[in-house]
Amino acid sequence: MPSSESRKIINDPVYGFITLDHPLLLQIIAHPYYQRLRRIHQMAFAHLVYPGAVHTRLHHSLGAYHLMCNALHELKSKGIKITDDEELGAKIAILLHDIGHGPFSHALENVLIKDVEHEAISILIMRVLNKEFNGQLETAINIFTNNYHKKFLHQLISGQLDVDRMDYLTRDSFFTGVSEGVIGYDRIIKMLTVFEGELMVEEKAIYSIEKFLVSRRLMYWQVYLHKTVLTAEKMLVKIVERAKELIAKKEIVSSGSLALDFFLGITSTEISIEKNLDKFCQLDDFDLTNAIKNWMSHPDKVLSALCRFIIDRHLLKVKLQANPIDKNLVQELKSKFALQLGISMEEAGYFVFSGETINTTYNPSDERINILFKDRSVKDISQVDNALIHQTLSSPVKKFYICYMR
Repeated sequence: MPSSESRKIINDPVYGFITLDHPLLLQIIAHPYYQRLRRIHQMAFAHLVYPGAVHTRLHHSLGAYHLMCNALHELKSKGIKITDDEELGAKIAILLHDIGHGPFSHALENVLIKDVEHEAISILIMRVLNKEFNGQLETAINIFTNNYHKKFLHQLISGQLDVDRMDYLTRDSFFTGVSEGVIGYDRIIKMLTVFEGELMVEEKAIYSIEKFLVSRRLMYWQVYLHKTVLTAEKMLVKIVERAKELIAKKEIVSSGSLALDFFLGITSTEISIEKNLDKFCQLDDFDLTNAIKNWMSHPDKVLSALCRFIIDRHLLKVKLQANPIDKNLVQELKSKFALQLGISMEEAGYFVFSGETINTTYNPSDERINILFKDRSVKDISQVDNALIHQTLSSPVKKFYICYMR
């Protein structure tokens, strides 16, 4: 029997008790790099629309780990060979799959640090931890980077039907109260199988998979790309861009955080994330929130106004439409607010801007969800008889937006 030191149970509001039953898993979740996830919201500014959406990346990481445990147990019960080392590797990989996220997650990706994706930072952190734990993360890294010979283990972490997506849809619908996002994750996991080395689902799961994909589409437009969430996150981007612009002009813009000041003051050509990984791992939502509160009283009109709008939830108005935004309308609104606020046209661009947002329900050319039939034939979910997920749902939906002052 394992000792109490090698086993921990965590009470999760979504799944109940989550068990961590290996000393290495406990060492990883106790590490400061992992504990930082407590201080990063899973859904950035979604709580401005759905007040309950204040769960963190740590919640999601543990939830995805729990679903991974269930999936591995199910596959093993069907006679699929998974060694103890592979099982531990897959569990570590999913625990750490989002560890490279910066403050406010996707909202600030490629803004605070240019041209560096969170997946690349996750791998860097895994390699640092691998050194600290004497090479015990080697299998996890190979699975995470898809360099392991059993492809289905990587597919459980990163694919159209991975435990990452299963958890965030389940968890985000729970914390937002948006029931359209509820998926039958337990039935999908029960129907998982491996055929010719690839992760598939049994024929009986077709309707559960279709529900999963439709739920994902609804959650994107109703929650993740909700127009108010969109404008708040774009305003956060504008705040960081304005702070960087002022710093580049040698103006004093102190955030109150040494780590954040460092990243605000560098250009993309100067940054080596490997050399500054420890600084990056000191950053979280608290740094940005505190900076925004400090900058409410900054002498720069643009920065202080944007920060005040975020703190007071006096957000820019946003309109979504199917056609591109008229450039003349953008210029007209910029002129209006430049005059009204006594700022330049360039500065007015922080209060009036346009862009586009895209969501694809299911793209068979990207990553397939294969259905294994009883006769051992395999079909993509979009190719089964009377498929709900057909060509129309496979094509991306693009919406154009304009944000402007009320």
